[in-house]
Amino acid sequence: MNIINVPSREEVGQDSQAIFDQIKKAIGKVPNLYAAIGYSSHALKGLLGLEEELNKGVFTAKEKEAVNLVVSEVNHCDYCLAAHTMMAGMKGISKEDILSFRKGSIDDPRLNAILELAKSISEQKGDVDPAKLENFLAVGFDNSAVMELIGLVILRTFTNYVFAVTKIPVDFPLADKLD
Repeated sequence: MNIINVPSREEVGQDSQAIFDQIKKAIGKVPNLYAAIGYSSHALKGLLGLEEELNKGVFTAKEKEAVNLVVSEVNHCDYCLAAHTMMAGMKGISKEDILSFRKGSIDDPRLNAILELAKSISEQKGDVDPAKLENFLAVGFDNSAVMELIGLVILRTFTNYVFAVTKIPVDFPLADKLD
């Protein structure tokens, strides 16, 4: 039984309704997860604002999807795995790479350093393996990138936790289970 259901537009405040209208205009629908977050316009604005700012940062779209997928895998979030598997595919990322991201390892040294550190942050609740941090810095990232990566992990953890608490219906094609 779901205690927190996906609200209709009319069941949220005016600020969230306005955000829903913007989301619907941009992508054609309001995903169930964003709708649930919309119970609080402050939470929804905060999520979208952080995402907008981090999109201006050092990481490429592919690197950000890698982080989204590895963090969602660590947190066992079927919703975010479904959404980000679909979005990664729409961005031209191969199915093989998507599965590698979820497993937290890929042959590309730069991308692998991102995956390993993001996975370590997620699994260890921030108490990272120093070798993973050193490797991240060794492939050319700086302290600014460390902070942005933590932001990306937190962003995805937020949505992962919303799904864990609400168990709202997944409105994207389900991602394949890992072997």
